[in-house]
Amino acid sequence: MKRRLSAAILIGVLLVVLALIWWFRPSEHPPVTVGGKLPGPCRDLNFEAIPYIVCEIDLRSYDVAVFHAGADGKVFGSLDKFDRAMSGEGRPVLLAMNAGMYHEDLTPVGLLVENGREMAPLNLADSEGNFFLKPNGVFLVRNDGLAAVMETNAYAAAKPDVGFATQSGPMLVIDGRLHPRFEANGTSRHIRNGVGVRDEDTVVLAISRSQVSLGSFARLFRDALHCPNALFFDGVVSALSNGERMIVGGNYPAGPIIAVSAKK
Repeated sequence: MKRRLSAAILIGVLLVVLALIWWFRPSEHPPVTVGGKLPGPCRDLNFEAIPYIVCEIDLRSYDVAVFHAGADGKVFGSLDKFDRAMSGEGRPVLLAMNAGMYHEDLTPVGLLVENGREMAPLNLADSEGNFFLKPNGVFLVRNDGLAAVMETNAYAAAKPDVGFATQSGPMLVIDGRLHPRFEANGTSRHIRNGVGVRDEDTVVLAISRSQVSLGSFARLFRDALHCPNALFFDGVVSALSNGERMIVGGNYPAGPIIAVSAKK
């Protein structure tokens, strides 16, 4: 009897130890940082009990550009490396955010245009994952300095003259309507970031400070930020920096990066 009791106690202790090991296991990504001074165009906003940072960019006062690799051709790979590279070149940015999905080697899954050069082609394929949750879309800044978020097929048909563009998916809002495949408040919850265009002169970037569903995130852009078109960038690895330190997110990998700087 005593042996059975001792064995039961030992098993119980082992189960507790294993549970503690699992609970305190290293996460896939570093812990999320929530701190740092907000850049001038940004503010805190609560919507449907979720805290966000929202950055409303007036293109008459700020430049918005998309980056992926430095002059040496090497992919920046993270917001921290990007910020340090920009500062080292004497052109620091006001804010930076991951801006599109990428493969394991950090190459973009879809279209990437930098300074008028197409670095990766438009992706019209069907597959699995958020990027391919059709309709997906493209965020772009045209060579005349005006911005848009366009559904991918509409972009392919229009062939706009763009200076910067990044493709991602799914679309969050399409011509004032929520993505047709979103649940009102699904069970998939992550820290998420995305971009909307209120009008041709106003780009709106948003990142959640806590986990949120795609449905609620889409309503943020439509109902609170008044963007008729908005595009999902990513989740889990979503991050925002103020050009000097991380505000939300850790030292996560990044493919395409969107950055904002004051007009000279």
